[in-house]
Amino acid sequence: MDPRRRWRLGFAVLSALWSLASAVTRYSIPEEIPVGSVIANIATDLGLDAHSLLERKVKLDYIHSKKYLEINKDTGELFIAEKIDREYLCPAKTSSFCFLKMDVIIENPIRIFNIELEIMDINDNAPQFRRERIPLDVSESATPGERFSLTNAVDADVGENSIETYYLSESNEFTIEIQSGSDGTKYVDLVLKASLDREKQAVHTLTLTAVDGGIPARSGTASIIIQVLDINDNAPQFDRQVYSVDLIENAPIGTLIMQLNATDLDEGANADVIYSFTLYTSEKTQEKFSLDPTNGEIRVKDVIDFEEVKSFEMYVEAKDKAVNPLSGQCKILVFITDLNDNHPEITIKSSQSLIKENDPVGTVIAVISVSDRDSGDNGKVVLSIHNAEMLPFALNKSSEDFFALTVTESLDRERIHSYDITLHVTDRGTPPLTDNETISVTIQDVNDNAPTFPQTLYTIHLMENNEPGALLASLTAHDPDLHENQYLVYFIIEKEIANTSMSMLFSINPENGNLYALRTFDYEREKEFLFHIEARDSGLPPLSSNVTVHIIILDQNDNTPLIVSPWRPQGAVIEEKIPRSSDKGSLVTKVIALDADSMQNSRITYQFLQITDTPLFSLDQYNGEIRTTRMFSYRDPKDQHLIIIARDNGEPPRSATVTIKISTVDQVVTQFTETTEVPVEYDLITDLNLYLLIGLGSVLFLLLITILVIIVLKCQEPKPSQAAPQGRNSIISQRNSSSIADSTLISSDAYWYSLFLAETRKGKVVVRQPLPNGAGFIVSSIPGSAALTETSASRSSTLQVL
Repeated sequence: MDPRRRWRLGFAVLSALWSLASAVTRYSIPEEIPVGSVIANIATDLGLDAHSLLERKVKLDYIHSKKYLEINKDTGELFIAEKIDREYLCPAKTSSFCFLKMDVIIENPIRIFNIELEIMDINDNAPQFRRERIPLDVSESATPGERFSLTNAVDADVGENSIETYYLSESNEFTIEIQSGSDGTKYVDLVLKASLDREKQAVHTLTLTAVDGGIPARSGTASIIIQVLDINDNAPQFDRQVYSVDLIENAPIGTLIMQLNATDLDEGANADVIYSFTLYTSEKTQEKFSLDPTNGEIRVKDVIDFEEVKSFEMYVEAKDKAVNPLSGQCKILVFITDLNDNHPEITIKSSQSLIKENDPVGTVIAVISVSDRDSGDNGKVVLSIHNAEMLPFALNKSSEDFFALTVTESLDRERIHSYDITLHVTDRGTPPLTDNETISVTIQDVNDNAPTFPQTLYTIHLMENNEPGALLASLTAHDPDLHENQYLVYFIIEKEIANTSMSMLFSINPENGNLYALRTFDYEREKEFLFHIEARDSGLPPLSSNVTVHIIILDQNDNTPLIVSPWRPQGAVIEEKIPRSSDKGSLVTKVIALDADSMQNSRITYQFLQITDTPLFSLDQYNGEIRTTRMFSYRDPKDQHLIIIARDNGEPPRSATVTIKISTVDQVVTQFTETTEVPVEYDLITDLNLYLLIGLGSVLFLLLITILVIIVLKCQEPKPSQAAPQGRNSIISQRNSSSIADSTLISSDAYWYSLFLAETRKGKVVVRQPLPNGAGFIVSSIPGSAALTETSASRSSTLQVL
């Protein structure tokens, strides 16, 4: 085969496979039409070329191994190939529709079409009875209106072609009644119209005809053979048809309710009566009561509960003992009288065992119903809460016998975390009966409590030179909430001091509130710290509180006294000159020592550590003044060596020493400073040359000191000193000596004060004044006249910064 033709053929097959028809072609025909009858032209309906059907191999599939239809491949006509019987194809009568579904298959190319053939019913079946002869025995005592079921006829057709009605042959004693079932099936009952008398006619033969609704109609018949039986003509009779009896509940078993009495006018066996419950009497009633078949006594057989059944109906039959017994029936109504024998009941319809403490007033906790199976006052109940005045709950009646348990006050879990609510119900019977039910309610925590510290201010004393990481205090807050609402986190509220963050100085454990120092503190630089610690819980939203922490640094005696006057280089000996003509008590010099510590640690006392001539000089232990104790004599050595120790009052004490060489001279010339000074009276030496030499030496010494101060200032570049505050200067003494140089000293101190110390002979005043930021103080010397006039311009020059 040519490859091109083969490709085309394959494409055609694939196209046919993909073009299977989805539409369904439907035809309708009556059943049992003749073979060969044409239904339709399938080629035209399917849009096919009738001349190509043979070539394309058109065929129909089989149904139930039968080929009911066939296609004329020349004309495309669809015709009947076999007789179609609707009752054979669709035996079920549940539906009036019957379809034949088949496929039209074209092989070249492959295509499949779906067709449905609706088979319409025709009236080709007549009604038939299951039995052609129906025997029936009817007692002559049968009363008019008595019914007897008859066998119905069947018809294989459906719809209008099925059974339409029944007819009974003419009879004075009998007639029929036709009834329709849920599926449309017709049923027939034989009804007695008049009393039968066997002696007049023992057998009645009737014809029953069933007719369908087809056109033309078809029918079927059956013979009814009625045999009249001669039986007992009189049935037992009760004196009343309905009896009514009252019975108290819980009556003892065996209690006689009533005794029945039925009479029969017949004689002998036909008059003997047997009592029994009929089928209309329920089994439950028969379980509660017993009936004596001989004498008709009805007694209590089981416990009678009013709440279970309030009344009973008993149907009793009295039947004689004849061969064909007759019977009479009566109805007995037993009404049960209620007793208060049931406790009231509490039923929790719905409840919440967990409620939040912030639930608003009016929140429904539970819906409760109360009931009492008794009736009247015995069934009326009253529901209350035990100790209701002590509980934040109340009962609100929402409807008959239904109550809502609601919140009446604000709840606080931290005060009471759970409640047991006891409900008490009682009825109004005599005596009353009661019942109790307990509802347990747990209060869920909400974050409604902020953490609290035991105190609002923590004052912590910390000795300076502490070890880094030392525990200062445990700042533990308390939160009465639960779970995450009480999980606290501690942190320091940031605050900067001198450009230093507080968190760089102190640290707090976020879990337990332990406060630690992160570095060593120096009292001389930092006296105290004031900051806040915040405790925040983990609730939503979180709540917090803070506490103020005051850290006070305690001073240690860690600074040695520093001798600032008379000043000397490290290790040098101080030389002082004094006229030999000085009087007793004359000021030789004044030793000034400063201590950066505070309080007792900075209180300095002075003592002679070594002295050449003890009786010649005295030392004031508090102000450091060295004075003569007598006048000099020519027998005293010209040079005197004094070693003075300055000791603080700390524990252990620290000290510093200074060595002073005192030389006596014959006369001293008073030197005036540039500013106006008030000279101190002293004895003038007559030798004028001595005055000139001393004055010239003093000027040269001052010039040398000035040059040294300028060099120190250039090397250290200290900050300019500030003028001493007014009103805080005190002049101690003046001296005619150049040994006290102008100097400025910066140091730390715990107190703000100024101390003026002056050498009386020189007129220089030593001033100790605080810095504005509290970081230390300045020790300087100024002329005496400037101190007296309280001028702010200092003529001092910086000597050393500590």
